[in-house]
Amino acid sequence: MMRLKTLLLIKKDFMFLQLSHTKLPIYSESQKLALECYRLTKQFPSDEKFAIVQQIRRAALSVHLNIAEGSSRKSNAERKRFYEIARGSVIEIDAAIDIAFQLTYCDMEALKLLGELIVSCFKQLSGLIASSSKAA
Repeated sequence: MMRLKTLLLIKKDFMFLQLSHTKLPIYSESQKLALECYRLTKQFPSDEKFAIVQQIRRAALSVHLNIAEGSSRKSNAERKRFYEIARGSVIEIDAAIDIAFQLTYCDMEALKLLGELIVSCFKQLSGLIASSSKAA
């Protein structure tokens, strides 16, 4: 029981490397996107566990991880490429969620927050891509 209490006192965001990308608004937004994708797909039918569920989760994690890796790149061209991959994964999530909605795995109310996160991440990544192009 004492160990559980100790674990609960640990900071919510736990990372060994305290790098600058963790302070970017897109980083925290993409983290919310990934967590919301995981939360939402828990409610999908169990026979989708290795199909659309995994595809959405992989794409969501890809957004977050490509932002982190891209932010560490020295050249604008490299950074831009990782942001483009992340934005492509946002589009992939959107397309997969459209199919899930058509299959009635979720309704509009359940998708409200996810939709806002998709739009926000897409816009922020588009801005980062545009600014990387100008700096190149």
